[in-house]
Amino acid sequence: MAGGKADRTRPSPQAAKTHRACLDFAARGVSARVVRLAPAVHGPDDHGFIPLLVATARKTGVSAHVGDGANRWPAVHQLDAAVLFRREPEKTPAGSVLHGVAENGVTMKGIAQTIVRGPDLPQASLPPSQAAGHCVSPFMAKVYGFDAPVCSTHTQELLGWLPARPTLLEDL
Repeated sequence: MAGGKADRTRPSPQAAKTHRACLDFAARGVSARVVRLAPAVHGPDDHGFIPLLVATARKTGVSAHVGDGANRWPAVHQLDAAVLFRREPEKTPAGSVLHGVAENGVTMKGIAQTIVRGPDLPQASLPPSQAAGHCVSPFMAKVYGFDAPVCSTHTQELLGWLPARPTLLEDL
């Protein structure tokens, strides 16, 4: 982490293992860095988690979130992420950990409510026990239930990176 500072979040155990492996190369003189992107990277022709939620809502006839929907997902527009990757090699010391996040945490309830504006679907809260049957898989029901806010202040300050593209909810 550059200068002992890091953006706040904790990676999954598998991601942490991958990060350590990458940073081990940096310790051996390789110009290696870790850039962690938000789970919701959105924009034209998006094929990630959010389009899967939209497809599920259309298929089931309900735009749902797990529980009270207060859990948050970080987001970044594809073009803002591209600018980050363009600036990163020029300004970032080897061994840095950066976060490609424009929005620290968009609530899943907000995402579900925005989805219903387009195709005229009802919006609902599902208990975790019913979410597995609604989502594409039990695994995705758990993923959509995670609260994963991320702070990218350090990344933005280090690189002079100021995300300027539409927000996730604007893009939906």
